[in-house]
Amino acid sequence: MSLIIFTDLDGTLLNQDDYKYDRAVPAIEELKAQKIPVIPVTSKTREEVEALLVELDLKAPFVVENGSGVFVANNDRRFSLPDKQQDSDYYLELLGCTYNRAREGLKAIAEALGEELRGFGDLSEAEIEKLTGLPPEAVKRAKAREFTEPFLTPRQVDPEKLKQAVEERGFRVVVGDRFSHLIWGEAGKGKGSMWLKQQYLPTLSGEKVITVGLGNSPNDLDMLEVVDYPIIIPGKNGPHPGLVGKGWEVARSPGCQGWAESVREICERLISS
Repeated sequence: MSLIIFTDLDGTLLNQDDYKYDRAVPAIEELKAQKIPVIPVTSKTREEVEALLVELDLKAPFVVENGSGVFVANNDRRFSLPDKQQDSDYYLELLGCTYNRAREGLKAIAEALGEELRGFGDLSEAEIEKLTGLPPEAVKRAKAREFTEPFLTPRQVDPEKLKQAVEERGFRVVVGDRFSHLIWGEAGKGKGSMWLKQQYLPTLSGEKVITVGLGNSPNDLDMLEVVDYPIIIPGKNGPHPGLVGKGWEVARSPGCQGWAESVREICERLISS
């Protein structure tokens, strides 16, 4: 039997308020020693994930921008992938659209609604730093978008009206408190996770593969619905209302502490069974 762990980052492996992951490090080291893959599945950009993987000394594929792109290192000999890009360090499985197309889509949606929609491409680094609290270098990485466009959530637009305008143009939207994310309709965290699982299967010599997924918000539903063992990481006030009532396991603690506790418990349970 082999385990694969798919994990969201913000509010899951990383604390929601300070982005720390210190309490998860010992658990990550244990997973590395057991050769259990830890695969980020996130709304973050490739540059943001690359920086985190370097900090954690993790060598793993990853899914970015809400399932729009899956990156596998060209030198990762575990996988036999077609059409390796010679001018890149990665093989890219593109599930979403290009950033230019996302920007054009946002413009068309704004015109259809008769509203100004300001995306990351319209905001300065200083504005994003003020809105997010991210340090300058982190802001640069967050702006290095390749497939999706976050935009300021328009308070004056009915969410259903926004959703309709988005879907009519082949996109979908994840509405957030400050930012919403414009994503190509065919992309998804679940699709990215399952594509990667299929790439792992030939490398595991016919072993039974069990997938674990950890997330904290409705943005993670795609992933949590396709894994064998979904785990909800709660916020300080409990699990997100959009994830309750599904019978899924809920971690005892929020953020990286809850992540570490849940990963240890599920691994002990599955490996000893």
